[in-house]
Amino acid sequence: MADNLARKNVKGDAMNEVKPAKYQRILLKLSGEALMGERDYGLDQTVLDRVAEEIKDVVSKGIQVCVVIGGGNIFRGVSGAASGMERATADYMGMLATMMNALAMQNALEKVNVQTRVQSAIPMAAVCEPYIRRRAIRHMEKGRVVIFAAGTGNPFFTTDTAAALRASEMGCDALIKATKVDGVYSADPRKDKNATRFESLTYLDVLSKDLEVMDASAISLARQSRIPIIVFSIFSHGELAEVVQGKGRFTIIVES
Repeated sequence: MADNLARKNVKGDAMNEVKPAKYQRILLKLSGEALMGERDYGLDQTVLDRVAEEIKDVVSKGIQVCVVIGGGNIFRGVSGAASGMERATADYMGMLATMMNALAMQNALEKVNVQTRVQSAIPMAAVCEPYIRRRAIRHMEKGRVVIFAAGTGNPFFTTDTAAALRASEMGCDALIKATKVDGVYSADPRKDKNATRFESLTYLDVLSKDLEVMDASAISLARQSRIPIIVFSIFSHGELAEVVQGKGRFTIIVES
């Protein structure tokens, strides 16, 4: 009887055991535009707070998180270059915009008691740490969220490429891109009602179909490192926690 009771207890414990997340270490790529909310420019504190809660939910499950944020809500290098500014100068200004977003996200996360560190590819000792790969990994192992600012630190590279680079360096299980729509479409679904949504794609599909998911350098680097890219809507409550479990509504980009 004791043996039967022990087996029942073991079975009960197994049923109550929480299954580990599909992805244990992730890089979350946020666009600057996603942080604008309904504004035309800048940051929406309500959106920042909601994203911070989404990240907190994931961190509370023991998942290691690092973040790359774009700067298009403040300044976009390509637009600056198009208006006559030297491209390198415009890109450096865009990197400074990503730092502003990173500090804002750090503040939002720490308000909900998530320990956070900002690391910049351009040294800014007064406000953050320099980018040091081993230190960043150690922060994540201690349960801290690491936000990588200033892109790669080089002009002519986007924050998408920076995200793929940092995901590779950190040994992330997935690069998760948060957008305003619930996956990858053949066209912008907000403008084209006939746009087709993809459940899954290969890296080559994205490049050959010229789908505007991430730039070609980012896709190629993710492919080389065999890091799946997952595209989902950050505006769906609780969706990030679902995605790291391999659930929810998203498009996944992997090797064929």
